[in-house]
Amino acid sequence: MDNPKSNLGFKFMSLGFKLRDLFKPRGKILKEAGIKPGAQVLDFGCGPGGYILPLSRMLGPYGKIYALDINPQAIWSVKNIASKKNLNNIETIISDGKTGLPDMSMDFVLLYDVLHHLMQPEDTLAELYRVLKPKGILAMSDHHMEDDEITRTITAPGTFKLLRRGELAFYFTRVE
Repeated sequence: MDNPKSNLGFKFMSLGFKLRDLFKPRGKILKEAGIKPGAQVLDFGCGPGGYILPLSRMLGPYGKIYALDINPQAIWSVKNIASKKNLNNIETIISDGKTGLPDMSMDFVLLYDVLHHLMQPEDTLAELYRVLKPKGILAMSDHHMEDDEITRTITAPGTFKLLRRGELAFYFTRVE
Protein backbone atom coordinates (compact mmCIF):
# COMPACT_ATOMS: atom_id res chain seq x y z
CA MET A 1 0.00 0.00 0.00
CA ASP A 2 1.57 3.28 -1.09
CA ASN A 3 1.64 6.23 1.25
CA PRO A 4 0.19 9.38 -0.33
CA LYS A 5 2.30 12.51 -0.43
CA SER A 6 3.60 13.33 3.05
CA ASN A 7 1.97 16.08 5.04
CA LEU A 8 3.75 17.33 8.14
CA GLY A 9 0.52 18.66 9.69
CA PHE A 10 -1.18 15.29 9.36
CA LYS A 11 1.83 13.50 10.85
CA PHE A 12 1.85 15.91 13.80
CA MET A 13 -1.88 15.41 14.36
CA SER A 14 -1.46 11.62 14.16
CA LEU A 15 1.31 11.71 16.75
CA GLY A 16 -0.90 13.75 19.07
CA PHE A 17 -3.71 11.19 18.70
CA LYS A 18 -1.33 8.31 19.40
CA LEU A 19 -0.23 9.99 22.63
CA ARG A 20 -3.88 10.65 23.56
CA ASP A 21 -4.77 7.02 22.87
CA LEU A 22 -1.87 5.83 25.03
CA PHE A 23 -3.22 7.71 28.07
CA LYS A 24 -6.93 7.50 27.22
CA PRO A 25 -7.56 4.29 25.26
CA ARG A 26 -10.38 4.60 22.75
CA GLY A 27 -12.01 1.36 23.84
CA LYS A 28 -13.42 3.04 26.95
CA ILE A 29 -15.42 5.63 25.00
CA LEU A 30 -16.63 2.93 22.59
CA LYS A 31 -17.73 0.73 25.49
CA GLU A 32 -19.64 3.66 27.03
CA ALA A 33 -21.47 4.11 23.70
CA GLY A 34 -22.92 0.60 24.07
CA ILE A 35 -21.66 -0.70 20.73
CA LYS A 36 -22.49 -4.38 20.32
CA PRO A 37 -21.06 -7.14 18.11
CA GLY A 38 -22.57 -7.16 14.64
CA ALA A 39 -23.41 -3.44 14.58
CA GLN A 40 -22.99 -1.19 11.54
CA VAL A 41 -20.92 1.88 12.52
CA LEU A 42 -20.01 5.04 10.66
CA ASP A 43 -16.84 6.68 12.03
CA PHE A 44 -17.42 10.15 10.57
CA GLY A 45 -14.13 12.06 10.47
CA CYS A 46 -12.10 8.97 11.32
CA GLY A 47 -8.75 10.78 11.15
CA PRO A 48 -5.75 8.45 11.31
CA GLY A 49 -7.88 5.62 12.69
CA GLY A 50 -7.56 5.73 16.47
CA TYR A 51 -10.93 4.02 16.93
CA ILE A 52 -10.54 1.44 14.16
CA LEU A 53 -8.75 -1.38 15.99
CA PRO A 54 -10.79 -1.39 19.22
CA LEU A 55 -14.01 -0.86 17.26
CA SER A 56 -13.22 -3.72 14.88
CA ARG A 57 -12.63 -6.03 17.82
CA MET A 58 -15.92 -4.97 19.47
CA LEU A 59 -17.95 -5.52 16.32
CA GLY A 60 -16.54 -8.92 15.46
CA PRO A 61 -16.76 -10.56 12.04
CA TYR A 62 -20.41 -9.65 11.43
CA GLY A 63 -20.15 -5.95 12.24
CA LYS A 64 -18.92 -3.31 9.84
CA ILE A 65 -17.06 -0.02 10.16
CA TYR A 66 -17.42 2.70 7.55
CA ALA A 67 -14.47 5.04 8.13
CA LEU A 68 -15.05 8.41 6.47
CA ASP A 69 -12.64 11.33 6.20
CA ILE A 70 -11.95 14.20 3.81
CA ASN A 71 -8.18 13.69 4.08
CA PRO A 72 -6.65 11.03 1.77
CA GLN A 73 -3.85 10.48 4.31
CA ALA A 74 -6.41 9.59 6.97
CA ILE A 75 -7.97 7.04 4.65
CA TRP A 76 -4.52 5.66 3.81
CA SER A 77 -3.78 5.35 7.53
CA VAL A 78 -7.02 3.43 8.19
CA LYS A 79 -6.36 1.12 5.24
CA ASN A 80 -2.85 0.55 6.53
CA ILE A 81 -4.13 -0.39 10.01
CA ALA A 82 -6.71 -2.73 8.47
CA SER A 83 -4.07 -4.36 6.28
CA LYS A 84 -1.46 -4.79 9.02
CA LYS A 85 -4.00 -6.16 11.53
CA ASN A 86 -5.87 -8.24 8.92
CA LEU A 87 -9.18 -6.51 9.67
CA ASN A 88 -11.85 -7.43 7.14
CA ASN A 89 -14.79 -5.46 8.52
CA ILE A 90 -13.68 -1.96 7.46
CA GLU A 91 -14.68 0.07 4.44
CA THR A 92 -13.21 3.51 3.82
CA ILE A 93 -14.98 6.52 2.33
CA ILE A 94 -13.19 9.67 1.24
CA SER A 95 -15.68 12.51 1.33
CA ASP A 96 -16.31 15.98 2.65
CA GLY A 97 -19.67 14.92 4.05
CA LYS A 98 -21.83 12.71 1.82
CA THR A 99 -21.47 9.10 2.89
CA GLY A 100 -22.99 7.28 -0.06
CA LEU A 101 -24.53 4.86 2.47
CA PRO A 102 -28.13 3.67 2.26
CA ASP A 103 -30.87 5.43 4.23
CA MET A 104 -31.30 4.21 7.82
CA SER A 105 -28.45 1.69 7.57
CA MET A 106 -26.22 2.59 10.57
CA ASP A 107 -26.71 1.46 14.16
CA PHE A 108 -24.14 3.97 15.42
CA VAL A 109 -22.52 7.11 14.09
CA LEU A 110 -19.35 8.31 15.80
CA LEU A 111 -18.74 12.05 15.59
CA TYR A 112 -15.70 12.51 17.81
CA ASP A 113 -13.76 15.79 17.66
CA VAL A 114 -15.23 16.73 14.28
CA LEU A 115 -18.13 19.11 14.86
CA HIS A 116 -15.94 22.16 15.54
CA HIS A 117 -14.30 21.71 12.10
CA LEU A 118 -17.55 21.77 10.12
CA MET A 119 -18.39 24.92 8.18
CA GLN A 120 -22.03 23.86 7.74
CA PRO A 121 -22.85 21.42 10.54
CA GLU A 122 -26.52 21.33 9.57
CA ASP A 123 -25.61 19.63 6.25
CA THR A 124 -23.55 16.98 8.04
CA LEU A 125 -26.26 16.43 10.65
CA ALA A 126 -28.84 15.98 7.88
CA GLU A 127 -26.63 13.30 6.31
CA LEU A 128 -26.07 11.57 9.65
CA TYR A 129 -29.82 11.62 10.34
CA ARG A 130 -30.41 10.08 6.90
CA VAL A 131 -28.06 7.13 7.47
CA LEU A 132 -28.88 6.45 11.13
CA LYS A 133 -31.46 3.76 11.84
CA PRO A 134 -34.50 4.59 13.96
CA LYS A 135 -33.32 4.09 17.57
CA GLY A 136 -29.72 4.33 16.30
CA ILE A 137 -27.19 6.32 18.31
CA LEU A 138 -25.17 9.38 17.36
CA ALA A 139 -22.21 9.34 19.76
CA MET A 140 -20.63 12.76 19.94
CA SER A 141 -17.85 14.52 21.79
CA ASP A 142 -15.74 17.53 20.95
CA HIS A 143 -13.25 18.91 23.46
CA HIS A 144 -13.14 22.18 21.49
CA MET A 145 -16.76 22.97 22.39
CA GLU A 146 -18.71 23.62 25.59
CA ASP A 147 -21.32 21.04 26.61
CA ASP A 148 -24.29 23.35 26.03
CA GLU A 149 -22.94 24.32 22.60
CA ILE A 150 -22.72 20.64 21.63
CA THR A 151 -26.28 19.92 22.73
CA ARG A 152 -27.63 23.07 21.10
CA THR A 153 -25.86 22.41 17.77
CA ILE A 154 -26.98 18.78 17.52
CA THR A 155 -30.58 19.35 18.59
CA ALA A 156 -31.21 22.73 16.87
CA PRO A 157 -32.34 21.28 13.51
CA GLY A 158 -34.98 19.23 15.35
CA THR A 159 -33.78 15.91 13.96
CA PHE A 160 -31.90 14.63 17.04
CA LYS A 161 -32.69 14.56 20.73
CA LEU A 162 -30.36 14.00 23.64
CA LEU A 163 -30.65 10.41 24.84
CA ARG A 164 -28.07 10.64 27.63
CA ARG A 165 -24.90 12.38 28.72
CA GLY A 166 -22.16 9.87 29.46
CA GLU A 167 -18.90 10.41 31.27
CA LEU A 168 -17.00 10.68 27.97
CA ALA A 169 -19.55 11.68 25.33
CA PHE A 170 -23.09 12.73 24.47
CA TYR A 171 -25.53 10.24 22.98
CA PHE A 172 -28.31 11.40 20.70
CA THR A 173 -31.04 9.52 18.85
CA ARG A 174 -33.25 10.41 15.91
CA VAL A 175 -36.46 12.35 16.39
CA GLU A 176 -39.13 10.33 14.59
